[in-house]
Amino acid sequence: MQCAAALGVRVVLTHLPDDMIGAYSPLEDRVYLDLGLTPSERRSVLAHELGHVHYGHTCDLGPDSYIERQADAYAATLLVHPEDYAHLEQISTDTHYIAEELDVTPNVIEDFRRYVLKKFGQRTYAGHRLVTT
Repeated sequence: MQCAAALGVRVVLTHLPDDMIGAYSPLEDRVYLDLGLTPSERRSVLAHELGHVHYGHTCDLGPDSYIERQADAYAATLLVHPEDYAHLEQISTDTHYIAEELDVTPNVIEDFRRYVLKKFGQRTYAGHRLVTT
């Protein structure tokens, strides 16, 4: 929630329509999260919505749009520390195990692998990846 305050938005927990778990309203400077989310879901969805705030997204372009990829990458970078991930991956590469240990959803781990990790030969590096159109 501190990150939300730093970005100038308020977080509101409420009942959202069945097809929604979170939303960002730039007109209100608010992020809405569904009351039914588990703690790890709430944390993950909040980080995703803060990605929309960070990038200044003002409209919904659909679930497969570049703005959703940007928000996913932002959430993964915000919630997954590369050293923690590397330590856990040495124990198990199972997405659900790592997600549970880091208190995030499996989608965040998948997004971390997709958008943050980079492989060069036998080495893997973690860094910020710019997601564009």
